[in-house]
Amino acid sequence: MKTAREHFGSRLAVILAMAGSAIGLGNIWRFPYLAGQNGGAAFIIVYIVAMLVLALPIFIAESIIGRRSGCDTFGAMRKLAPGSKWRWLGLLTVITPMILLGYYSVVGGWSVDYFFKACAFRFDGNTEGLFGSFISSTWEPLFTHSVFIVVTAAIILLGVKKGIELFTKITMPLLFVLIVFLVVYSITLPGAFKGVEYLVKPDFSKVDINVVATAMGQAFFSLSLGVGTILTYASYVSKKENLLVSAGGTAFFDLLFALLAGFAVMPAVFAAGIQPGEGAGLVFDTLPFIFGQMHSVLGGVVAILFFLAILVAALTSSISLLEVGVAFLVERGYSRTKATIGLAFLTWGIGIVCSLSFGPLAGVKILDLSIFDFLDKLCSNWLMPLGGLLFTVFVGWKMSKADVRDEFTNGGTRNVRVFEFVYFLMRYLAPVGIVVVFLTNLLM
Repeated sequence: MKTAREHFGSRLAVILAMAGSAIGLGNIWRFPYLAGQNGGAAFIIVYIVAMLVLALPIFIAESIIGRRSGCDTFGAMRKLAPGSKWRWLGLLTVITPMILLGYYSVVGGWSVDYFFKACAFRFDGNTEGLFGSFISSTWEPLFTHSVFIVVTAAIILLGVKKGIELFTKITMPLLFVLIVFLVVYSITLPGAFKGVEYLVKPDFSKVDINVVATAMGQAFFSLSLGVGTILTYASYVSKKENLLVSAGGTAFFDLLFALLAGFAVMPAVFAAGIQPGEGAGLVFDTLPFIFGQMHSVLGGVVAILFFLAILVAALTSSISLLEVGVAFLVERGYSRTKATIGLAFLTWGIGIVCSLSFGPLAGVKILDLSIFDFLDKLCSNWLMPLGGLLFTVFVGWKMSKADVRDEFTNGGTRNVRVFEFVYFLMRYLAPVGIVVVFLTNLLM
């Protein structure tokens, strides 16, 4: 006998869970350094526009498929387009998040390690080479990667309400309290005003096609689009909920957190006299140095709070990635326990290889890239945009307009006036935007 499908308990639970899926290392780790590399405020403005006209319509498209079908990604395609080749899209978006979680959990493990280091007051101002020596070692990053996977699996084992919903209800408010505290502290540092100015005073002379494409890509990836996480979570959403409100609330919190992360990081960077375009090492290389220059106790406390925020953000995204595959196996008749443990071992194994690619396997290259970088580029530049493109094409061109309208408007009771505009974005503008990201990734 098939077990009744779980649902989120309230609209707040829906928004917090979906926001948790979206808010991750891409916001607190990737967004600040991308803003730093691409002109600060000018990049942020382009990013906000891309979020509204590109990312949000794709988010709504995934939500429509998920709630309409009430199934996992593979089951959704079989139910809404029976007998068609669209089932391969469902399978693609089961495989992609497992690959993504494999290397994402390695970075999650870095956040575990740095949280441990912060708690031990290891950032004493002499942090040069600390990050490089850590990731190139063998056992320490494997241990923290394993801890991260175990914690992720433990939350998923508890189920939708007792696991995902409860975890996000507790951690999302905590995450915002932590980041707001860090913003207040950062902007009060001597010399921090230049960092604030950098984030609010746009210089559009720095905006070119590459900056636009980067902002579009960040908006796309920031909301966890194209990998089935939003579709899977939407399948747990009650038919009574307003999809536009849920999508808009998630996008708002995701955008707010990205901006707060920028204001937590950049003023501190300028206060320390460090270049804003430092790159991907900004969080794990530069900020520990800044913490080490502070008063020992104060710097230690701020470091603990900062890396706790990174760890929580990483976990809220990792559980959504693992849930995609778990939902697929549960729909195929496996118990949640077996599905979770099996997929946790799979992603743990992928992560081991990715972690070792910084050390013992550093000489192994795929298309001149390390194993970690290859999988990152495969997912971020190709599989995720492909999934997002196919989801929007499916909703805009395969599903009947009447079915899309019925789901979006809750049977004609909500969002009726904005439906035609949103449908236009999903059918025309969003696919074109994704193609632009594709072509830019190809040429860059």
